[in-house]
Amino acid sequence: MQNTLDYIFRPRSVAIVGASRHHGKIGYEILRNLKEYGFKGAVYPLNPKAETIQGFKVYSSVPDIPGSVDLAVIAVPAKAVPTIMDQLGEKRAKGAAIISSGFSEIGNKELEDSVMEKARRAGIRVIGPNIFGIFYSPARLNATFGPTDVKPGSIAFITQSGALGIALMGWTVLEKIGLSSIVSVGNKADVDDADLLAWFKEDPATKVILIYMEGIKDGRRFMEEAKKVTAIKPVIVLKAGRGRKGMIAASSHTGSMAGADEVYSASFHQTGILRAVTVEQAFDWATAFDSGRIAFGNRVGIVTNGGGAGVIATDACEDHELDVIDSPDDLRYELRDHMPEFGSTKNPIDLTGMATHEEFKGSLTAVLRHDSIDCGIGLYCETAVTDPSRMARAFIEASTSSRKPLVVGMIGGERVERALDELNEHKVPAYPDITRTVSAVAALVRWSRRREVLSSTS
Repeated sequence: MQNTLDYIFRPRSVAIVGASRHHGKIGYEILRNLKEYGFKGAVYPLNPKAETIQGFKVYSSVPDIPGSVDLAVIAVPAKAVPTIMDQLGEKRAKGAAIISSGFSEIGNKELEDSVMEKARRAGIRVIGPNIFGIFYSPARLNATFGPTDVKPGSIAFITQSGALGIALMGWTVLEKIGLSSIVSVGNKADVDDADLLAWFKEDPATKVILIYMEGIKDGRRFMEEAKKVTAIKPVIVLKAGRGRKGMIAASSHTGSMAGADEVYSASFHQTGILRAVTVEQAFDWATAFDSGRIAFGNRVGIVTNGGGAGVIATDACEDHELDVIDSPDDLRYELRDHMPEFGSTKNPIDLTGMATHEEFKGSLTAVLRHDSIDCGIGLYCETAVTDPSRMARAFIEASTSSRKPLVVGMIGGERVERALDELNEHKVPAYPDITRTVSAVAALVRWSRRREVLSSTS
C-alpha cells in the first residue's frame, strides 16, 4: 500500500500556486529551484497574469491544469488558501506544501482550521503552513526558496524554523554535507514529526534523521514512532527552548507548546533519541552516522602525530565515558613496525611529528583490526614534512580495512581543509577539532548502546 507522503516526496507532478515572474519573489525562486535542480515530473506554474515563466507554460488557476496534481506548493496570501484548497480537492490533489504565513503562528487559528478541514475532507496531506518548502534529493525535488545546489546524501533534516532551515541549507552546501531530504514543517497543522519519522524509517535513501524542534503536538505518538525508528536508524534532535525564556520564545514562534525541557530530555532518552545542544554538534553526529559504521563497544584506540592532541582527546574520551584502553602487548609489538623507534605504543599511540602517511595507515589498520578496539580515532596535526592530502588517503585506506568506525581529526591550514573535504566525500567522518572528533565517536557509541537496550526490552 502506497504511503500518502510518497506523493509529497516523490511527486509525478508539482503545481506552484503563486508562481511569480519576478526575481527574488518566493514563487519565482521555488520554480527556479525545481527547474535547476532537475525535477523530471510535470510542473504547473499558476499565475493569472502570465503566459510563460522561466520557459514553463503558465495556468490561470487550479481547474485549468490539464493533468493530475500530486503536490501543490502554495505561495499566495493566507486568506486565499481556503479557496485554493477547495480547488485542489476537486482536482484530487494528493499533497500540499503551504508556504504562506499568517495562520496560527500569529494567532489566526480559525483560518488554519478552515484550511485543514477542507484538506482532510479532500484527503490532502498538508506540510505547514508557514514553511519554506520541501527538498528530496532522490527525486531531484527542490521545492523550496532556499539554495539551489544542495548536495545529495543520506541525512534527512526536519526543521520547525524556516529562516534557520534555509540558512542551514546554505551551510550544508558550504560544509559539503549531503542530504536526502529537508522538510520545513512550520505550524505542523497536519503532517508532524511522527509522520515524518515513520516515512523516513522506510526510506532507503535516508540513513540518519536530524530534527530541529521547538515543540511537539502529540508527544505520545512521537515517542511511539521514535522508538521504532531508533532501533533501525539514528535520530538526532536539536531541541530549542531549554530555558524558561527560550520556551516562551519557541511557543510564540510557531504556535506550538514547548513544554518542560526535563520531559523532553527524559522522553528522548527513553526512545533512543540523541539530543544535541548546538547546530554544529547535531550535524557532526549526523555525518558520523552517515558513514554507515556501527560501534559495538566503547573501547577506543587513538593514533596521533601530536602528543598534545592525544592528551586532549584522552580527556575528552573520559568526559564522554569512552575507554582509552591500555594497548595489549601483541598490538604494541605490531605497532613497532609502523612508527619511528622513538614513538610510543601506549594508547594514545604517538607516532610523533615525523610520522609519514604510510605509518599512520599501518598503525590505524593494526588498531582497527585488533579485537580489543571498538572504535578508532586518527588525529593529525599538520607539519612541514607531511602532505595532508596523502594523509587523507591513508586514513581512507585504513578505514576500508575494517567495518569498525574510524573518526578523524585534522588540525591545520588550507591544505588540511581540502583533506577534510576528501575524507568526508569518502564517508570517513572528519573534523577540524579534537573535541568534536571525540564527541562524534561518543554519539556512535551511545546510539549503539541505546539500540541494544531498546531491542532487548521490545
